[in-house]
Amino acid sequence: MSKIESFDDFVKVHGILLAASGLPPKLYPRLFEKLASDTFDGGDYFQIESCEDDQRRKLLLTAESMPKDSDVFLVDHAWTFRLPDAYKQLKEIPGLAERMASLMSVDIDVDAGEEEEVAEELSVDQIIDNEIRYAADKGYDSLRWLELEGLGIVDDSLLSLHLPSRFQDLVALSLIGNKIESADVVIQEIVKFKNLKALWLNDNPVLQKSERQMADEILQGCPSLEIYNSCFTPNYGLWALGFCGDIFGKDNPGCVQQDQPLCNVTSLDLSNRSIHNLVNKAFSVHEMPLLSHLNIRGNSLDQNSVGELLEVLKLFPSLSSLEVDIPGPLGNNALEILESLSNLSLLNGVDTAKILETGKHVVDSMLQPRIPELNPDDTLVDRVLDAMWLYALNYRLADDEKLDETSLWYVMDELGSALRHSDESNFKVAPFLFMPSGKLESAVSYSVMWPIKHSQKGDECTRDFLSGIGEDKQRSARLTAWFQTPENYFIHEFEKYQQKLQAKAFESKPPNPSVSGSIQHSDGSPLLVYTDLPQVEEFLTRPEFVITNEPKDADILWTSVQVDDELKKEVGITDDQYINQFPFEACLVMKHHLAETIQMGYGSPKWLQPTYNLETQLSQFIGDYCVRKRDQLNNLWILKPWNMARTIDTSITDNLSAIIRMMETGPKICQKYIEHPALFKGNKFDLRYVVLVRSIDPLEIYLIEIFWVRLSNNPYSLEKHSFFEYETHFTVMNYGRKLNHKPTAEFVREFEQEHNVKWMDIHEKVKQVIRAVFEAAAHAHPEMQSPKSRAMYGVDVMLDSSFEPKILEVTYCPDCMRACKYDMETIDGKGIVKGGDFFNNVFGCLFLDETAHVTPL
Repeated sequence: MSKIESFDDFVKVHGILLAASGLPPKLYPRLFEKLASDTFDGGDYFQIESCEDDQRRKLLLTAESMPKDSDVFLVDHAWTFRLPDAYKQLKEIPGLAERMASLMSVDIDVDAGEEEEVAEELSVDQIIDNEIRYAADKGYDSLRWLELEGLGIVDDSLLSLHLPSRFQDLVALSLIGNKIESADVVIQEIVKFKNLKALWLNDNPVLQKSERQMADEILQGCPSLEIYNSCFTPNYGLWALGFCGDIFGKDNPGCVQQDQPLCNVTSLDLSNRSIHNLVNKAFSVHEMPLLSHLNIRGNSLDQNSVGELLEVLKLFPSLSSLEVDIPGPLGNNALEILESLSNLSLLNGVDTAKILETGKHVVDSMLQPRIPELNPDDTLVDRVLDAMWLYALNYRLADDEKLDETSLWYVMDELGSALRHSDESNFKVAPFLFMPSGKLESAVSYSVMWPIKHSQKGDECTRDFLSGIGEDKQRSARLTAWFQTPENYFIHEFEKYQQKLQAKAFESKPPNPSVSGSIQHSDGSPLLVYTDLPQVEEFLTRPEFVITNEPKDADILWTSVQVDDELKKEVGITDDQYINQFPFEACLVMKHHLAETIQMGYGSPKWLQPTYNLETQLSQFIGDYCVRKRDQLNNLWILKPWNMARTIDTSITDNLSAIIRMMETGPKICQKYIEHPALFKGNKFDLRYVVLVRSIDPLEIYLIEIFWVRLSNNPYSLEKHSFFEYETHFTVMNYGRKLNHKPTAEFVREFEQEHNVKWMDIHEKVKQVIRAVFEAAAHAHPEMQSPKSRAMYGVDVMLDSSFEPKILEVTYCPDCMRACKYDMETIDGKGIVKGGDFFNNVFGCLFLDETAHVTPL
């Protein structure tokens, strides 16, 4: 087919894509019509508006109405890229970074506005005079509320103002954003105020020096103080609650004694006030009989038990809406909170009937969007790379031959990117490849958008960012990519996980005597070997072994493919033949299972970097990330697909949204990146060891005396753009890149000289770690044992800057090209191992009970 001319042709070529998109069939003709005529008519029906202080955009319907499934709209893709190319494209394609920065609202000048109204700035004395006049106009006989914010006040000028002697009745004083440095000066002045209820010193240098001691002295000297630096003091009462309930403020400082000043409060926001104790005579139904909405998020309330707090809250008959951290001071479970507070109709913004129906333990509809933090030092490209995870989507191409190994990411145009998330969305969006010639090479990528609910003029148009993903696939945790989800929930999950890991540790068993022995025929005839590996065919030259082309005739099967029951039956393989794989060896050779196997045995050993299977442990990972961020620890992580080799679809990032979004391109582990590896002449490297396994129970493993060094091609760097450079951070160069071959003994000599270390000390540690890995497998999966199994595994190890070994991965049937190609000196310098004898030595160890050039572990 040279060109699609008719609707029937269109459906014939695009049928699978149409079905995959979910577009209703009745809209197929409309889509074909718009694709054929290149019609982008969204501007006739929708309008983009700024929101959240110009840091995000939203899409509104301008048509009078739009019924469900009534039309379909084409959305162009403004940028399509493979992840390793993103930085290069933004740097090199004219106008791309500017357009993306504008679309993602990160082109704002961070310093803008700071200099506004400089010419109109008033002096401190002029501001005080204005405040005195304002208070008099309000009918107050003295000044009771004074805000002196961002005026450059220093210690001497604070003293020279004589505030306590001039304004003895002051109730609230704000000195936010000044340059006060001396705690002694602050204490000397502030304790003279006898009626002070609130003091704000936020953003003054003095707080970085002696905050705790200063706070204690001020509270002792001002027993009436209820708010200090935006936090409640232990003395808080009616005034502080009234301030948060918008009763007290500049226009009503609350200085006149009155009975039940809070009797009309219906909504009270106490979030993030550092409240430790809510059981307070001011916080009572007697004082606030009409309270219906209460927000107590961000307070530890650690002086109250869950029971105490629930008893206090039960006393408010009108309380229908509550916002609280879950897990938090009321426990870990939304359902248990609702059992105690049965009058609630909203918990964290979610209808309580819906919570009971879905059985969700953690609920929150009040999630704030993630807004990229704009650093004035970041380039436009940096900002786009940071923000793109809030906008990018992905697909993977497939033709008749195979599925493409790396996904394509794309950003929709301004209209498509303005669609915000909603769990109850009214539009759906799906990627669509239009192939005008009927062939993949002519494909043009779009997104298609259509209404899935009836909408009226002025309604916001939204899509579900996690369409089709429910709680069984960690929906709530995955929303963290776009929203500020409750950190304390994830930290709690992480801490539980840590405790579980710390409880694990089994005793290593001493190596047992060998039981596997030689399998030679009693009549001295050679062993028949079937293999699909050219290197084995070429280099297995010993007379004890003869290659056969018939698998069913072979004594030994040495194959690169997994031999399962189905293949055995098809080819005629029996249980009497030896095979180069162990049952359940996936517990070692698949990355997520390897981490799990080690953790089952050892918990969290220092030789395994913290590792999470994102498909099942996303909450625990997010908790770890949050704790590291809180403690200002390095937060660089590497994402690896479960079972892809050669670092395909592997990424390095410290961006939490990026890590969560990359789950969309296939199952991955997320492992703490070794940010400070040992280097060789400035370059990163790892070490490939080859391990021969004769038996799992008892464990019989041998280490080939040679290891292979794999070097990156570029000097190592932690500069953020270097994470897009394969040849800086990765060491596998066998496939189409320049390979730096370094003989083992030569590497060892030069490394010892460079770092003043003894390699044999490092080698002993490596041997212990490798043994421990296979011990963990034998302990966790005794079902691996099979008397007819003999196998070879590649084990990759990296050294950190303290020369401690870290296990990276275990590979089934590793690539032995270098092992066969090069003659290598042993690391002790006592001999040469000929490359051409590699498989002769391997087969001699595994099948003839020999130990030439191998070390038992």
